[in-house]
Amino acid sequence: MAFKKLAEIVEISESKGIPFWKVVQEEDCTEESISAEESFEKMKEILGAMRDADRNYKSELISKSGMAGGDGQKVREFNEKGSALVGDFISSVIEKAVKMGESNACMRRIVAAPTAGACGVIPAVLLTYEESKNERKERIIEALYVAAGIGEVLAESASIAGAEGGCQAEIGSAAAMASGALTYLEGGDNETIVNAVALCIKSILGLTCDPVAGLVEVPCIKRNAYGGVNAVVSAHLAMAGVKSRIPVDEVIDAMGRIGHLIPACLRETGQEGLATTQTAQDFCEKLMYTLS
Repeated sequence: MAFKKLAEIVEISESKGIPFWKVVQEEDCTEESISAEESFEKMKEILGAMRDADRNYKSELISKSGMAGGDGQKVREFNEKGSALVGDFISSVIEKAVKMGESNACMRRIVAAPTAGACGVIPAVLLTYEESKNERKERIIEALYVAAGIGEVLAESASIAGAEGGCQAEIGSAAAMASGALTYLEGGDNETIVNAVALCIKSILGLTCDPVAGLVEVPCIKRNAYGGVNAVVSAHLAMAGVKSRIPVDEVIDAMGRIGHLIPACLRETGQEGLATTQTAQDFCEKLMYTLS
């Protein structure tokens, strides 16, 4: 795909009288030289892989570092007690996001959407929606196209890599993609979709990437849960009619500029932030001793 602005997708959608997701699919067909049916089947496989990763979570697995594993089960058990502080939908999003992030850390098969470090956000939101609303699989696939189009613009005009733009580029991008997809599923029009994206990105601008020991575990896994919740809140606001005062493409441009301004020590290098706390340094020394 070659979209650099969300306004491009909206303009094509409105001029051709086709939905947002169809514009993205048509571009995929052109780029890959495949039919609409083949493109849809490819996206169906991605959805299937997300479902499999969610179903195949193993609570007993612990990552090699020992920092990740089992928290998804803790969240599940807390949710099942019926004492959660939030509603069932958000509770499920939190649970699925943590489980997916842990599966990635434990070398399980996941879908890197848009990256492995942010793999929990989109599945957590869309799978929860599919299950709680009993939504048709075809509609969830359409929503994945919406997410893909948003992700393409973010990659072209800002970044989806923590090493380039900080965690705002990874969890932030995933949350923005999920918020637009969720807004589409809720019946939002093009304007509502892009407002959800703008609101979502604005709330996460400047987030640094500071992984302990350079691993996509701490604080990355829990940030997937916060990203999922951010996506839902943004879609909720947009569906209520709340609009971003700053147009979405200007928000994305600002995200790109902020990413370049974030010092290198806060862009996945592990040279500052949480990665340099005393606890993190002690852990690194212990890990190096274990591996030597």
